[in-house]
Amino acid sequence: MQNQEEYSEQLYTEDELLLQVKAAIATGGMPEVSIAPGYGRLLTMLVTLSRSTNLLEIGALGGYSGICLCRGLTQEGRLTSLELKADYAELAQSHLQQAGFGDRVEYRIGPALDSLKLLEAQGHRYDFFFIDADKENYPNYLEYAIRLASPGAIIAGDNIFLRGRTLNAEKNGPAVQAMRRFNEMIAGDPRLTSTLLPAYDGLALAMVK
Repeated sequence: MQNQEEYSEQLYTEDELLLQVKAAIATGGMPEVSIAPGYGRLLTMLVTLSRSTNLLEIGALGGYSGICLCRGLTQEGRLTSLELKADYAELAQSHLQQAGFGDRVEYRIGPALDSLKLLEAQGHRYDFFFIDADKENYPNYLEYAIRLASPGAIIAGDNIFLRGRTLNAEKNGPAVQAMRRFNEMIAGDPRLTSTLLPAYDGLALAMVK
């Protein structure tokens, strides 16, 4: 018997470019943790609906989510992507170029917290954030996103269930504890209007008041 995600995905024609991105990630020995296709489509819709023009992505990996985000942009929109590893950013850049968005994205290499501190000091503001990086820093990334947000900005955070570990009371490693804290912050912070989507590995969505 199919689960809900399998049923949903079979209704859609697989995206050839995104399949190529996933194949390149696997071939390169990178973690195969790109956002689920259904949530990738949701990112495109949310960027389009919110008419966001300044996007900030924390965690580029191979460019899968970057393509999904940029597909929702208007012509003047731009994506800033923070990535720890230069080789990951290089692969992501090549895929964004292939998708026709090479001139719309800027990659900043190094620890994301360092980049976020610099972006704040430089006075940058964003109207859409996608968080999909090292889980132990999710609470820190959320706080920075709120501080860097334009009014009404959208914040999305992937993998909030950590393949079930977040829900398992016997699991209490640093990443699990950080993700529980992130989820609690999303749900309870008075600066946000939010919801948690339970499909795939979970997606947190919030709007900055």
